[in-house]
Amino acid sequence: MEAIARLKNVPTSPRKMRLVADLVRGKRVGQALSILKFTPNHGAIKLEKLLLSAVANWQAKNPDEKLEDADLYVKTIFVDGGRMLKRLRPAPQGRAHRIRKRSNHVTLIVDSFNAGVTADEVETTEKSN
Repeated sequence: MEAIARLKNVPTSPRKMRLVADLVRGKRVGQALSILKFTPNHGAIKLEKLLLSAVANWQAKNPDEKLEDADLYVKTIFVDGGRMLKRLRPAPQGRAHRIRKRSNHVTLIVDSFNAGVTADEVETTEKSN
């Protein structure tokens, strides 16, 4: 059984957030949390909280199963562009340059290995990515 967590309007550019999201795609939850904890990027802090939220959502959906026995992994994570704030910055000779302050939306899905996916399938997807 999978659980979904979404994070909307994060004031970071989608490109920077995708760099961090690519680090944890397909990894087990414990390994992904340790990667995010020691990654110096600003987006890693937000993704760590999002991953913990997804795990909490999984626990709420499956109250009779133990978290240790479930063997959760990051099934899907993707980053979409959010709204863009457009500002003007003064430039020389009376001109103006447009500044685009980007934001993003992150969707994270965790699933357990015993939900029909074998560990070999996940390892092959990790190697291909």
